[in-house]
Amino acid sequence: MKDIENIELLFLNIDDYQELKKAMIDSYTNMPDSYWREHQIESLINRFPEGQVVIKVNNQIAGCALSIIVNYHQFDDHHTYKELTGDYTFSTHTPEGDVLYGIDVFIKPEFRGLRLGRRLYDYRKELCERLNLRGVAFGGRIPNYHKYANELTPKQYIDKVRRKEIHDPVLNFQISNDFHPSKILKGYLEGDKASNEFAVLLEWDNIYYEKPTEKAVTKKKIVRLGLIQWQMRPYDNLDELMHQAEFFIDAVSGYRSDFALFPEFFNAPLMAENNHLTEPEAIRELAKHTSAITEKFSQLAISYNINIISGSMPEIIDDRLYNVGYLCKRDGSVERFEKLHITPNEAKVWGMQGGTELKAFDTDCGKIGILICYDVEFPELSRLLADEGVDILFVPFLTDTQNGYSRIRNCAQARAIENECYVAIAGSVGNLPKVHNMDIQFAQSMVFTPCDFSFPATGIKAEATPNSEMILIADVDIDLLRELNQLGSVRNLKDRRLDLFELKKKK
Repeated sequence: MKDIENIELLFLNIDDYQELKKAMIDSYTNMPDSYWREHQIESLINRFPEGQVVIKVNNQIAGCALSIIVNYHQFDDHHTYKELTGDYTFSTHTPEGDVLYGIDVFIKPEFRGLRLGRRLYDYRKELCERLNLRGVAFGGRIPNYHKYANELTPKQYIDKVRRKEIHDPVLNFQISNDFHPSKILKGYLEGDKASNEFAVLLEWDNIYYEKPTEKAVTKKKIVRLGLIQWQMRPYDNLDELMHQAEFFIDAVSGYRSDFALFPEFFNAPLMAENNHLTEPEAIRELAKHTSAITEKFSQLAISYNINIISGSMPEIIDDRLYNVGYLCKRDGSVERFEKLHITPNEAKVWGMQGGTELKAFDTDCGKIGILICYDVEFPELSRLLADEGVDILFVPFLTDTQNGYSRIRNCAQARAIENECYVAIAGSVGNLPKVHNMDIQFAQSMVFTPCDFSFPATGIKAEATPNSEMILIADVDIDLLRELNQLGSVRNLKDRRLDLFELKKKK
């Protein structure tokens, strides 16, 4: 096609009908009587004008897309075209529906090869997102199937098309536009001999869809993280330590952060008063403060309107010592998490036990996971959390040397890539000369992202100054994770070979 001066995407007007009719006849040469009548086009325009569009090249109709909105659950999984369109009257259209259903789409033969069809499908997707519909669906013809009907079932035919062993111009085009085959529809379109009256139900999911709710809340899409790089220093008592903690909570809350993340064992300075005891005795004395700290954090979460991740603290249950933390939500609820993998030092010096429960947490900013320090070095844990839908993984940590920190940092960054999530790590800096087994600390708090075009090329969203007391504020966009999952350069979660392996929790 030469001398193209103008390409326009326009709403279909009834005045276009005669030209549209000719375009349909030219496009469906194997079904010459299959064009829509004028009263049907008029009905579509009257019912749903936004759903009917044409592409014009040099003011001439080159293609068209027609669609309606339906309550998808009202139709059988093996519906026919006639049923879906209400016997071609489009009485099935309802503005209160949840799926945009494609009635027709075509490009005239002389305009094929210009990727105009992609523009029509992109419009449908954008319309679906704008109307907050669950997705787009339609029955896709398989016009080359009649050539293979004697030797292949429809399913075998589709599998060969997907593997590029058979060329089907319609199905190939739909799949390349991110539509996924979900069912075979038998007897779908009466008179479609080329497809043996079979069709493939093709669907596209709207990753931005929000199910209507009667609650006066909305799920946040941009989430602000507040990381506290905590300075280890002597404190005379618990009140003094919590005064410093409240200072940081006030600071990150002042920037309207949704989360405040404290490091692992941030309350270790309180062990100084028990330095005359053995290490196992001293940390068990520290555990006596955990309940009071959690209660205070819960009060602060409410008063500062922020979700607080307490880092971690020692806790004694049934005479056994654990490394645990608490998620204190701004709605007043409190949830507990445990360190599952205890380091050799924690076991040897303190006699600490590993926890037994791994879980994701629902928050007003979506699902989050929390792994304490060493746990992030075990990729199975974060993958299980990813399977539960976690978008943000928080890692409170405590490392004494730079090589110990590097293990946490590098593993945390890998977890962000392989699980298509954000990972925030926060640690402590400074030293505690009067606390045994807690002499020095090395940390650089950071926020990691996946590595793709919508994210920083380095996979680092924000980073603190190493070994300096400070806060780090960073915004993360949850919608970018949805786009990555569907449209990323690589798709680590989607492309797993689940036919070869699986990962699951033991009961």
